[in-house]
Parts: sequence; structure tokens; C-alpha cells
Amino acid sequence: MSGRQRTTSLVDPTGRNSSPGSHGGFRITRDKDGGTVTTVLATTGALPDTAEEISYSNNKVIGNGSFGVVYQARLVDCNELIAIKKVLQDKRFKNRELQIMRKLDHCNIVKLKYFFYTSGEKKEEVYLNLVQEFVPETVYRVARHYCKNRQTLPLIYIKLYMYQLFRALAYIHSLGVCHRDIKPQNLLLDPDTAVLKLCDFGSAKILVAGEPNVAYICSRYYRAPELIFGAVDYTVNIDTWSAGCVLAELLLGQPIFPGDSGVDQLVEIIKVLGTPTREQIREMNQHYTEFKFPQIKPHPWSRVFRARTPADAISLTSQLLEYTPGSRCTPLQACAHKFFDELREPGIKLPNGKELPKLFNFSAQELSQNANLQSVLIPEHFRNATSNNTTTSSSNSNSNTSNNATSTSQSSSTSQQTSSAVVSTSAS
Repeated sequence: MSGRQRTTSLVDPTGRNSSPGSHGGFRITRDKDGGTVTTVLATTGALPDTAEEISYSNNKVIGNGSFGVVYQARLVDCNELIAIKKVLQDKRFKNRELQIMRKLDHCNIVKLKYFFYTSGEKKEEVYLNLVQEFVPETVYRVARHYCKNRQTLPLIYIKLYMYQLFRALAYIHSLGVCHRDIKPQNLLLDPDTAVLKLCDFGSAKILVAGEPNVAYICSRYYRAPELIFGAVDYTVNIDTWSAGCVLAELLLGQPIFPGDSGVDQLVEIIKVLGTPTREQIREMNQHYTEFKFPQIKPHPWSRVFRARTPADAISLTSQLLEYTPGSRCTPLQACAHKFFDELREPGIKLPNGKELPKLFNFSAQELSQNANLQSVLIPEHFRNATSNNTTTSSSNSNSNTSNNATSTSQSSSTSQQTSSAVVSTSAS
């Protein structure tokens, strides 16, 4: 559970008890099968603001917690499944999750389609409803399925899921956004296509140098050591640590640092990484003055994992789970790691025979973190295919232009002939 305070919503999912929100009212009708259809005036997720009336049906709760409630529903017009996250809104402040999600546009981040407001049971209660694309599974549930069957997740899926997570992190970090709650439960999956999408930006924040942040953030098993040491000037590298914990968990089949409390979490980390040096502690939190720790040697990474775990998987994990935040490899560097080389091979397909998800369509924004990695991140076969498509498109465009010119010329000639005939007829 994230340390950031959230408020649970207990209101009716269809909004029967609500009154018009700040973006207009809603109405309840029945479809031909007698089901409830809710129609609201919403605002599009993408900027600029555009008001749009949407109707949805088949509401059902699919998740809840201190943050609020998540419902699954279906848009009536296009029959598309959606997820509606309903959270109590403090009217004194702008909702940080909404502000951040409206800035994001990436294939590995869940899309905000619309948002609207409704009133609660109490007079002053206002709820923000975030309408997002629906993705059916999570890495957490998929990994748990394999664990229950005493199996480990196939390595190809670990590579696909982690690669897409690192792409999502590289993108949000390039915008200064820190997610602050990376964990398997927040990694949505389409099991058919193997597409991963990062969700739940309820703890996310744009980090600004010199501005303090709360240290009690991020779910315990995935909490970076600088947070445990009470740092308030941390960086996006806390997400990188969390991603390293997720990778280790998928390789092991269980959390790598399963602490029972904040202090015990540090003990679990020390068991693997050894006791941090004074310099490492200063790098994590320069204001921390307690250095009384038992001296424990680091456990060899090769003995942390099973004997058959690939060396490059262990190598990447060790580069992510570093005490010193600045020593951790960045998400973009992680994408370029040799652990993911298999994904860059031409002709590789999913185990079900389908094409891989989009992996190499990097934007300039993503690559802005380290343009030197472009030659590794975008394999030659993808560059060639893209170049050929561009050439073909250009050729077709030129052909169309030529055909249009010919057509125009013929049309002009026909027009002149017709004009001459008209003149001739008129003269006679």
C-alpha cells in the first residue's frame, strides 16, 4: 500500500445518488435488455479540453482500496470496455493524478480517455471519475498463476514485460514524472498480445530539484533504500529500484525483499546487498547520522537466484539494485541491456505465434535521455523496414501526384475540347 493518503469512495457506481458535477449532469436510462445506461457530459483526456457526452453500461466493481474504487463498464456507442477510477476530490487542490495523466501519451501507459465529476452522498463531496482504457490482466496475477502451479514465468515474457516497463519509465522520467508506486499490481497486461501498460498515477509527482517530497511513499517490498533512510530529496531513481525488485521477483517467483515493516525491509535488503557504507548512506540521505549497523557482507548475486537463471538477467538486476541512487542504470540503459537482445532479433514471435508488441517505435522524447543508445535500441531490421515503408509511401505519393497531374492534364484537354464544341455550337 502506498504511503500517500487516499480516500475510499463508498458511493453508488452508477451515480444514482449523485447530483450534477462541475462538467454537467448525468441521466440514467435503461437499454433494451433492462440494463442501466449512464450518460454523462465528460471532458476528453487529451488536451485541449473538449466536452463530449458519453454513455456507459454494465458497471461492476473490479478493484478498491484507500485510493477509491475502480469499475469496469462498456461504452455504449463503440462497445469498448473501459475502467472508471473514482476518487474523492479535495476541491481546494487540483488532482495531481489527472494533471499528470493528461500530459502522457505512450503505448506502454494506460490511456486516459475522459474524466468527469460527480457529487457524493454528503453535500460537499465531489468525486473525480477517470475513464481509462480497460486492460484485462496484471503482471501480479499472471505471476501468481505460475507460482501457484509451481512454475516460473517463461523468460520471453519476463523480457517483454520488463522491457515495456522500462520504456514507460524512460518516457515519464524524461518529463520529470516519478511514478512512486511501481509494483506488479500496477502493470496491466493484455495476455493475448503481451502488451504491458503502466497504470495508477495516484502517487505520481513531477519532482523538482530543491523541493522536498514525502519519504513515506511506494509499496513496502518495492521501496528504495533512500526512502527507508528518510530522504525527501530523492529522484526518479526510486522507480528504477522498484523496477529492479519487480524483475528479481519475476525471476525468483517471489518478492526479493519481503520485509514485514519499514525497518525489516532494510534488513532484507542488507541480507542481499550487505551493509551500506557511510558514503552510500550519505548518497541516499545526506542528513542521516545513524551509522550503527551490523557489518554483513553482500550475498553473491549468483546465489540469490536459481542456478539456471541467465547471467545477463542477473547482471541487469544487480545494476538496478544499487544502494547509491545515481549508480543505478537508467530505464533507457536497461532497455539497451543485452538481457533484451533476443527481442531485437528479426522474425521473433510470441509463443502463441503472434507478432511482438511495438517495441522499437521510440519517440524523440524517449530518446532525449540518451541519444547515443539509439543504434542499440532500434535494431537494423526495424530501421530498414521503416525506411522501406517511408520510401514506398513516398513513391506512392509521387505516383499519385503524377497520376493527378496526368488526370488534370487530360481533364484540361477535355475541358478545352468541350469549350471549343460549345463555342462552335454557339457560333452556328
